[in-house]
Amino acid sequence: MEHTAPIRYFDRAFQVEAVKILPGQYYAASGDGAITTVLGSCVSTCLWDPLRRIGGMNHFMLPGDGEAAASPVAPSARFGVYAMEVLINEMVHLGADRRRMVAKVFGGGRVLQGFDALDVGAKNCQFVLEFLATETIPVVARDLLDVYARKLHFFPATGKVQLKKLHILPNDTVNQREREYQSRLDHSPAGGEVEIFQRTR
Repeated sequence: MEHTAPIRYFDRAFQVEAVKILPGQYYAASGDGAITTVLGSCVSTCLWDPLRRIGGMNHFMLPGDGEAAASPVAPSARFGVYAMEVLINEMVHLGADRRRMVAKVFGGGRVLQGFDALDVGAKNCQFVLEFLATETIPVVARDLLDVYARKLHFFPATGKVQLKKLHILPNDTVNQREREYQSRLDHSPAGGEVEIFQRTR
């Protein structure tokens, strides 16, 4: 996962400064502004601390390791845990409390033609919901699976998410980005080192 998103722009529709994240990236912030992304088979988790009004979003896909993904120690599972923990840790560094975090989860559409046998989107959705349940982070909103892509705007100051459903074609940019991202994942180690904060109950 990349630490920061390189694309910053002024969103004229919402009249805010925005940061766009791409596959494999994450971003966390407080205050006014928006974090945006476009999802196909990938999933995004929007985490929010409602007291400190700190929010963050990631955008990730599990590597396509087939049936091995069913194992809790499979490379894909390790990658997914890493993708979630780096976002949580970045929010904690900004002052959020892991015990207060709530989640909104999106994506996992069946939009990557040729990947139907693996159903990459369904695997991503199953992982993120199981992770959040294990970590006792409540899921307060979701829009998962189906056959369409999604454009998200997440506002850390309020925790609000605006979602737009998109119809994409096989040669669309979102499809191309996710295919390239999937190819990189399948040929790289499963996640890097990550500091996992000790939780108190």
